[in-house]
Amino acid sequence: MRHVIGIDLGGTKTAGGIVDAEGNVVFSFSVATPSQSGAEEVVETAARLVRSLQDEAARRGLAVDALGIGSAGVIDSGQGTVVSATDAILGWTGTPLTAELTARTGLPSTALNDVHAHALGESWLGAGAGVDSVLFIGLGTGVGGSYVLNGEPVEGATFTAGHVGHFASPFAYEAGVPLACSCGGAGHVEAIASGPGIFALYARLGGSAAGDTREVYRLAAAGDPVAAEAMHRGASAAGSAIGGLANILDPAVVVVGGGLAFAGPLWWETMERTARRELLRPLTELPIVPAQLGETAAIRGAARRALSLTTVPEGSHV
Repeated sequence: MRHVIGIDLGGTKTAGGIVDAEGNVVFSFSVATPSQSGAEEVVETAARLVRSLQDEAARRGLAVDALGIGSAGVIDSGQGTVVSATDAILGWTGTPLTAELTARTGLPSTALNDVHAHALGESWLGAGAGVDSVLFIGLGTGVGGSYVLNGEPVEGATFTAGHVGHFASPFAYEAGVPLACSCGGAGHVEAIASGPGIFALYARLGGSAAGDTREVYRLAAAGDPVAAEAMHRGASAAGSAIGGLANILDPAVVVVGGGLAFAGPLWWETMERTARRELLRPLTELPIVPAQLGETAAIRGAARRALSLTTVPEGSHV
């Protein structure tokens, strides 16, 4: 059976795995991403991880013949380059990702955005398996998404598709003033529906607990009215966005991932109830389900792309 390597390269950690043609992760591990040390060190760290996985595959008698990369940033998957990125990884914009990793590992490589990779994994083997259209929404530190149609994520004319956290939300206003968003705009979904957005709202409402969104959820579940209001507003913003996107795209299923999706029933029930209030009548039975593959989703999605590559001579790249 054919084997490839899939990696999930994010601002905090880089995870990778040996994946077979059926999507089974044979072996995986992760390392910290040196995100503030510059693109060269990030690429070399990823290359060392891939070489370690190649060594492990050799020890197991497995022939690995391609590499798939799911990476933070806007990724031109045709050229394998980083079109743009935030300062979560310093100097990441412009990095020739596939060329660099092929040169350092000898594997033909392909790359796509990490959220697209996550969605591709879920549509292949997870909560979206078996249908031809999957809307994936990830809610955690940020808000991202992907629309997978007939087994391929829709990446857009400039590879920017999927930034579902960056359109207007009626929940992202206070006293008529739009909340600042991480993208530099204001009044966007991410400003209120992300984990940091919920925690910031909790603080603005007068909450004083230290910690992060998990602490806000714990307090909300225990009956704290300030925490409950912050959680309710953030979950409602997420649901409103999901319902509106479903009306536009008409997917067969909505898959919700990220840390908030697994916070518990207080968040999930509010999100789903708000989403269903938005849906047009033909979509009333639309499944809205949690993601299934956890941290292996993006590894599997990147591997899925690698499996589409035809093996080419060592040292070349795709």
